[in-house]
Amino acid sequence: MSRIFQILTVTAIVFYGCKESKEKKESPVAPRDTTINVNNSYSELFFDSTRMEQYIVKEKIPDTLANRIRSFYNSRNYQYAWFLDGTIAEYVPTFIEMQSNYIGYSGDSAIYDPKLNVVIDSIKNNKDSFNVKSPLLLSTELRLTEQFFRFAHRAWAGSHEQPKDLGWFIPRKKVDVVSQLDSLIKNKGKDVERYEPVNRQYNLLKDYLVKYYDIQKAGGWPTIPDIGKKTYKSGDSAAAIVHIKKRLIASGDLKGKDTSNLFTPELDEAVKTYEARYGFTEDGKVNNKLVAEMNKPVGDRIRQLLINMERIRWVPADPPADYLLINIPEYRLHVYEDGKHAWDMGVVVGTPAHNTVIFSGDLQYIVFSPYWNVPPGILKNEVLPGIKKNPNYLAKHHMEWNGKNNVRQLPGPWNSLGAVKFLFPNSYNIYLHDTPSRSLFDRDQRAFSHGCIRLHEPKRLAEYLLRNEPKWDSTSITKAMKSNKEQYVTLKQTIPVFIGYFTAWVDRQGRLNFRDDVYGHDKKMAEHLFATK
Repeated sequence: MSRIFQILTVTAIVFYGCKESKEKKESPVAPRDTTINVNNSYSELFFDSTRMEQYIVKEKIPDTLANRIRSFYNSRNYQYAWFLDGTIAEYVPTFIEMQSNYIGYSGDSAIYDPKLNVVIDSIKNNKDSFNVKSPLLLSTELRLTEQFFRFAHRAWAGSHEQPKDLGWFIPRKKVDVVSQLDSLIKNKGKDVERYEPVNRQYNLLKDYLVKYYDIQKAGGWPTIPDIGKKTYKSGDSAAAIVHIKKRLIASGDLKGKDTSNLFTPELDEAVKTYEARYGFTEDGKVNNKLVAEMNKPVGDRIRQLLINMERIRWVPADPPADYLLINIPEYRLHVYEDGKHAWDMGVVVGTPAHNTVIFSGDLQYIVFSPYWNVPPGILKNEVLPGIKKNPNYLAKHHMEWNGKNNVRQLPGPWNSLGAVKFLFPNSYNIYLHDTPSRSLFDRDQRAFSHGCIRLHEPKRLAEYLLRNEPKWDSTSITKAMKSNKEQYVTLKQTIPVFIGYFTAWVDRQGRLNFRDDVYGHDKKMAEHLFATK
């Protein structure tokens, strides 16, 4: 049984399209395995390859998918995969249920085939249909295979063909569903979520999506009237507090049924929980900005969940054991060690006009007391005009000419990169670095840089990366950071860095988080996902 799905799913992962896709490349067809016969086959049923070709022509299946179907059946010498021993294989209902569940929660009806369930029910109710010469039996067999490929791509790899069109330059994951479906069959369709080749965040978001659909069906959460310039805090009493409580009860932030007009300690905790989930300072105070966030319709949050579930399908199901993750809308860097979250820190990212690029790389170098080589854009738009206005501009800003057409800033406390930078070679000229502008980390929204990523605790990261180097203890790192003399350190072991863009996720406390779409990437994604819905 696992042999069938190993071949089927290997074929599925390399098919990146559906019937409506325009294919540019033909996929090679696997040779026919003539060693398989009725004595060693999985199924007793075989069919003639010419009948498959007739189906491909009739259904107008694109070349890539057609070649995948040919490869699949060549590798099994044209024995049936979905029917055996006079009955439908036990994993057919499992597959149909998986597909139905996906369409139900995602709203992605592009793969829905209304004929499929009808013909399956017809075969179940008519034993004559299991005749090997039955046209219905073979057309259903081939339709199931075709449909599985389409489902596997949409559900597990993501529905958008070109993530780079949406500013995403992290290499798209390759879906390896062989072991997943093998386990699925062995477990007879139980615990499906354990075997889906998607990052664990996907199913965490999916669970909240179902809850938010229920809230929407119940009429959504109540709207809080405009509170103007007022701010409510613990101990206050006002009519608006009744509405605030009802709103937070609806989203699960406030437990119980208290809807009095008193700002209780319980409400104070609920507001702080809400603030944490939405990236606000956790002060327990309700102002007009927080009310505006609370008043966004549940339908908007549902779309935000679907957008981020699509992105999650692009990333590895099992990331490396050790890696760094920078989530741009969250303004945080997360350190993962041995597959577990170790610690995190705040970051400053690029402005909407100077986006920090979404990509991945391998951190390889630490540079203590770095020079700052002024980028061409800043040189042209800021430094050169400054020199024209003030001949002492370079000296004033601790800069010097570096060659004929380049300017750099000297190491020191004035340096724009601070006392240390971290390099992972890339074509976008983006890196992590310290900064002398520490006050920016006190803000909730931290998109202020020209594209590089400023670190709140750069020394801590240096200590972490060099933790296995006896030469580099805390004292020596501090000395190198204050030396005003540039020094490169090459890591013995590089560490992957992922710069991602997620505006919805579930945190380690199991709480659903949302953040603003700082670069407008959600808006672009929505145009793709919801254009025809």
